[in-house]
Amino acid sequence: MLVVCPGREGPAFIHAATGAEAMIETVFRSEDLPVADRVDAWREKLSRIHAPVDLVCPPASDFRAQQCVVPLGSALVWSSVWSPQTIRRTPRLIRGSDPEMIHLSLITKGAVGFRMGGPDALYGPYELRTNDSSRPFDIFLGPQREVVEAVSVDVPRARLALPSDDLGRVIGHRLTGQQGVGALLTALLTNLMDKRHSYTVVDAPRLETILVDLLAAVFANALDAMDSLPAESRRRTLALRIQAFIRDHLHDPGLTPATIAAAHHISISHLHRLFQDRETTVSGWIRHLRLERACEMLADPARRDVPVHLVAVRAGFEHHPVFTRAFRSAYGMSPRDYRRRALLQETGNEGPAADSVGTDRQTTVDSASTSPRRLLRG
Repeated sequence: MLVVCPGREGPAFIHAATGAEAMIETVFRSEDLPVADRVDAWREKLSRIHAPVDLVCPPASDFRAQQCVVPLGSALVWSSVWSPQTIRRTPRLIRGSDPEMIHLSLITKGAVGFRMGGPDALYGPYELRTNDSSRPFDIFLGPQREVVEAVSVDVPRARLALPSDDLGRVIGHRLTGQQGVGALLTALLTNLMDKRHSYTVVDAPRLETILVDLLAAVFANALDAMDSLPAESRRRTLALRIQAFIRDHLHDPGLTPATIAAAHHISISHLHRLFQDRETTVSGWIRHLRLERACEMLADPARRDVPVHLVAVRAGFEHHPVFTRAFRSAYGMSPRDYRRRALLQETGNEGPAADSVGTDRQTTVDSASTSPRRLLRG
């Protein structure tokens, strides 16, 4: 379900669900409002998501804001586009209302200045900026008059499995979204918003758990306090790290349960326990992902001239006959036939042969290394 919210008047509802009920998303576009109403409506939107704030904006005619919000239980994930503006949360506003919310923004375009109880800081693309509704702050979006784009999450402080004092030591400090657990969170947030139409309300609880686990892990990692997280949260985060590691190393024929366990400083038996809730073994899952990667390459028109044996090697198969047997067993056709039919469908020359490839090609969708859809599979 998509809720288009043009302002404070009643929202319009557009139902786009098929089958299971789609997750609700709320879209705000300042250009849908009269110029005189835009800033007030945007202030109200921000205040509802995080906490009451003040805005300092350019003339209303130059003001622009867009937002798409997807609720995941108690958490709100939202993408945004901003013209230059300043957001302020003052002691007066905190005294009036404090919902005790933690905010994290992944900046994807432009720059953001920030001040919260310390010197001014400037954040750029793929850095993680945080603030706390219980502390005064100033956010300067587009300090050089540029448009800013970001993906953000707001979550109640109580949902994060860390003491408030520990959170206070990390909130407001610069975090990276390009390495370690921060990179996992970056991939989750961007994929969640990019592929939001593929999820249903049934997916929301699991996605919320994954998101909250990764948020807590990012903060705990910055504090060097991963052991302070609950055991189950640590287990789920370790499983996510291992899944991302496997996807990033699929091309390596030496990727085995032993090398995966060694890279994460755990025993092989511990690794297998992490995969107990799957319907396959660690080695079976690696083979499945390699076949998916091969499908992606075979169906890519830009790679149509890459020989099949090189596709096998790049997908991580050391021996071509082993790849061919595994592919035929999984998809009921040879890699060459798959490529021919997939490319026929891609170019629109669909006939009986092209139609038969439809089910198989579903395996090529959602290839990002930390896609939420894949995380939902376990």
